[in-house]
Amino acid sequence: MLSTIGWIGSILLSFCAVPEAYKSWRQRECFLGWGFLGMWGIGELMLFIYVLPSLDYPLLLNYALNILCIGIMCFYKISR
Repeated sequence: MLSTIGWIGSILLSFCAVPEAYKSWRQRECFLGWGFLGMWGIGELMLFIYVLPSLDYPLLLNYALNILCIGIMCFYKISR
């Protein structure tokens, strides 16, 4: 039961960044500030590295998808 709750929570959190990344992709521009993107990206990357040895798959999914979405947003922030 707790494992299912963990997976559901992780999936929901991992998809939180998808709408903003999609918006950035569609508009070819990211409107989030560099401070926010930087702190969010560094935080996700550090937590991914921290959790990697434990192979906690729900958390790894969350962090990996968020890192991907942040990368998309940073790409459009830089290219604008």
